[in-house]
Amino acid sequence: MKLHHLQALAKALKTHPYITRARRVEDNVIELALSRELSYFFDMTRGHSMVYSAPSQRPMQGYNAPFDTLLHAQVSAARIVDAFVVNDDRVLRLILAPKSDYKNRHIVLQFEFTGKNTNAILLDEDETVIEALRHIDAQGSFRVVRPGTRLEPLPPRNLPATRYPLPSENLDEVLVSNYQKRHAEKLAQSKRNKRTTIQKQIAKFDKLLAKISDPKALEAEATKHQNTANILLANLYKIQPYDTRLETMDFEGNPITIPLPKNIPVNRMAEHYFTLTKRAKSRAKNVHIEVENLTSKKRFYENILHAVEHATDVRELELLVPKRGKSQRKKEKMREGELFWIEDYKVMVGRNSAENQHLLKLARANDLWMHVRGIPSSHVIIRTDKQNLPDSVIEAAAKLCVDFSLKQPSDYDVDYTQRKFVKIQEGSHVEYDKYRTIRVRKEGVEIRE
Repeated sequence: MKLHHLQALAKALKTHPYITRARRVEDNVIELALSRELSYFFDMTRGHSMVYSAPSQRPMQGYNAPFDTLLHAQVSAARIVDAFVVNDDRVLRLILAPKSDYKNRHIVLQFEFTGKNTNAILLDEDETVIEALRHIDAQGSFRVVRPGTRLEPLPPRNLPATRYPLPSENLDEVLVSNYQKRHAEKLAQSKRNKRTTIQKQIAKFDKLLAKISDPKALEAEATKHQNTANILLANLYKIQPYDTRLETMDFEGNPITIPLPKNIPVNRMAEHYFTLTKRAKSRAKNVHIEVENLTSKKRFYENILHAVEHATDVRELELLVPKRGKSQRKKEKMREGELFWIEDYKVMVGRNSAENQHLLKLARANDLWMHVRGIPSSHVIIRTDKQNLPDSVIEAAAKLCVDFSLKQPSDYDVDYTQRKFVKIQEGSHVEYDKYRTIRVRKEGVEIRE
């Protein structure tokens, strides 16, 4: 962050009487909302710190560390007493009067854009640290940043004696440009990461499909096992308990060697090969079901990959391919379907017809069910526990329903209703009543197969 941009920002902050809301919206990003229309975001990522301006959005996750609790309690609704840059350094200091204090007491919110020691620190009037985004020990820096310790001042910078005129720039344009640059970089990086994750899933299903035996080969295997079982039955009297193989003639008079299974009594060896015969016949009969199941799951992830490639927002990418959660709840997995969390609401998505059927059985009466109208698609279940769902959750889930089901860009109608109004007809085919419809636009370039 350039010094003259911070100086201009300090002047702009002093024109606003209050900070209406202060919160952490990403791991290293703090939002200061000055009105409904204006929010400044302080990205305190080491080596990539900046301030940008963008529309306020609900965070993808909540933050409840001591720093976040105090940031909300002390800075939200606080009056801005002063704002300035400290000693011509890249340190922005806000003097604030917390709304909750009955005494005329001030606190300091200090943003330090100083390379590896980049930090956001809350201080009292005696320069004692109340809390900080990052705690720093003596081993990590010459300045200890921990609650209850006095914050040492930064050493003065060696500035050139000759100062050149600062460029004439519009602060709002600079901060919006910062956001656009940051958003483009994060979007590209996130797409790379998500693309790799999804491609691994697709490759896994390709390997599973490649391992599936040909039905004709399985039928030949079943015939071979059956012949072996019949030959064993005809030659049981020749087999001794310690034998490992049987050398005899088949029914055409040709010599044959049959390996004998271990740890199986002689009188049950033929039964062993008859069991192998049944298994091979069953696999040959049902191989198309396995292929269809794996192919539908692979197609599901190909649709996700297509949606990732055409995503225009980092939040959309996080919804499509969420990070692995740290909490135990977020580590919950499903064997039949995909599990997502949208604003702390549990959302389950079927990847094929069988999983759609499973979700219909799993859903509770008051859960919300949704499906793309008139098109075979994933079924989506939102666990509600009888509460009213925010529109933002319904919109996001409907977008998932479309993205996971279709590649073709267009406008689609997604119907949704409570599970108790959905009647199963056959398989995953249903009839439903008392539904509402939401229109979802799928952007992107048409892909011709």
